[in-house]
Amino acid sequence: MRYSGLRVIAQGLTGNKGWHPVWRNPDPRPEYDIIIIGGGGHGLATAHYLAKEHGLRNIAVLEKGYLGGGNVGRNTTIVRANYNLPGNSEFYSHSLKLWEGLEQDLNYNVMHSQRGIINLFHSDGQRDYAIRRANSMINQGDDAIILDPDGVRKMVPIIDFENVRFPVYGGLYHPRGGTARHDAVAWGFARAADSRGVDLIQNCEVTGIDIENGRVTGVQTSRGAIRAKKVGIVVAGRSSQVAAMASMRLPIESHVLQAFVTEGLKPIIDTVVTFGMGHFYISQSDKGGLVFGGDLDFYASYAARGNLPTAEHVVEAAMTLMPAIGKARMLRSWGGIMDMSPDGSPVIDRTHIEGLYLNCGWCYGGFKAVPGSGYAFAHLLAQDRPHESAARFRLDRFRTGAGLMDEEGKGSQHNLH
Repeated sequence: MRYSGLRVIAQGLTGNKGWHPVWRNPDPRPEYDIIIIGGGGHGLATAHYLAKEHGLRNIAVLEKGYLGGGNVGRNTTIVRANYNLPGNSEFYSHSLKLWEGLEQDLNYNVMHSQRGIINLFHSDGQRDYAIRRANSMINQGDDAIILDPDGVRKMVPIIDFENVRFPVYGGLYHPRGGTARHDAVAWGFARAADSRGVDLIQNCEVTGIDIENGRVTGVQTSRGAIRAKKVGIVVAGRSSQVAAMASMRLPIESHVLQAFVTEGLKPIIDTVVTFGMGHFYISQSDKGGLVFGGDLDFYASYAARGNLPTAEHVVEAAMTLMPAIGKARMLRSWGGIMDMSPDGSPVIDRTHIEGLYLNCGWCYGGFKAVPGSGYAFAHLLAQDRPHESAARFRLDRFRTGAGLMDEEGKGSQHNLH
């Protein structure tokens, strides 16, 4: 079933009785060629690209809850390609190009809005780094513009430009960046994968990984054993727990990252803004709510909720940057479980177990990577070699120390900064 304006009108005139379920709800079959553990954005995107790009159909996505119920539905929806280091720069550039054609590819409105992103800087040193970062982005083929204070003021007048402690020196503007509707991204990929024959199996928790003679043979689940030639682990903050079923210890810590949304307001912020003197970022949704977030809760946790001190810290940053929003009522907050890697960059790689593959370590920004991650992981699963955009996302870099990608310059314990 393809969506179109004409179809919406026709259904509206006939009582909307002709719509079909967006995806099936099948029972698991005894065996698949590939099993993907995790029905979030990355797992669903992997299934879609396996079917679309590689012609594979005998695939199952196993989700312990409901599709899109994890981090893909618990984030601040930012999409960008403004990275500096080789490896990250190529990957996110490729992912942004996929975003730009995603709605046509999926025949689904994911509400991708290229409203731009401004990374503010507040010192000479931050400005110099922003210029270097902008040059790296341009060299990669992406867009970057350095704004002076007047340029920022013209675009985001609500910022407090009179703050003597954190004066605004300017901003790095990334016009092709923006936002997308998080749950619509999950639904769009789920619908597209299902339409190509992929089984999306909800309420099916993986409880064990079967291995014989160094090779994966399937998984144990709450709905019985399922055999498979290949298994991909794509479970974000649960990566360490699932990998432990295969007796693997990953260089991953799981932390909670909170996000917040206010009541609906008239349009006051046209773009995404990040505060250079505090880990804070904000945009305004299409429904008018201000959507914002900050830093991690600095202790390991598997709870999808955050602590009040971190919430207070985020609100303080919001008030420092934009005091005018202080009267807005906060409606709700939520927490996603982040899989934090030591260098803050992801892993898309084979494991030492034949047929077992890993996709993890997305840290703060897994949402913007959804199409690129799915595309690269599907290539790895189908071809047994990394896609060129993700060639540096090797697991062994943490063992050897070679090829580390510390994008934010935070040292070997990214999760502690």
